[in-house]
Amino acid sequence: MHTQKETLLKIENCVMVDVPRILSLYEEARALQTQKEMVVWPLFEKEFIEREIKERRQWKLVIDNAIACNWAVTFDDRDIWGPKDKNDSIYIHRIATNPNFRGNRFIEEIVEWAKQYAAQLSKQFIRLDTLGNNTGLIKHYTSAGFKFLGMFILADTSNLPGHYQKEKNCCLFEIDLDETISNILPGKH
Repeated sequence: MHTQKETLLKIENCVMVDVPRILSLYEEARALQTQKEMVVWPLFEKEFIEREIKERRQWKLVIDNAIACNWAVTFDDRDIWGPKDKNDSIYIHRIATNPNFRGNRFIEEIVEWAKQYAAQLSKQFIRLDTLGNNTGLIKHYTSAGFKFLGMFILADTSNLPGHYQKEKNCCLFEIDLDETISNILPGKH
């Protein structure tokens, strides 16, 4: 296993040559989800990933020229967040870690990147969701600074990927950048 302290890491947009590796990371994530008896992601079409790359919404964390982790972002997520979705958030989806780099808590790097990225886009929130009552992921995300908003039953999953059809219990998490700033800056309380 590599540790992130051994080498420098960089975060950048994915490019088209990354598609096979991204699909492979998703397959490896599905295998782990199956092994741990979690909600399992569906197969994602190559064209779907290519469209996200063209839209500059697929990101990667690179160590020694290897994709150690990747994820996608969206800027709207009304099907999951409902009326809370007010064009004021970035939504992080499908974090997949290369098995050779598991255990490095890349969520912390992703959170720091997301704070800067959201600020550049004048967004107030960083949000993500996970399906089912996965206490391990709840702890993982809250330890990285996300506030656990609770578990909600999704009313209409017809426009969402297949795994949302099978498990309608959805855990919601967010980081409010206004709260983060007010906790850091004196006189902003």
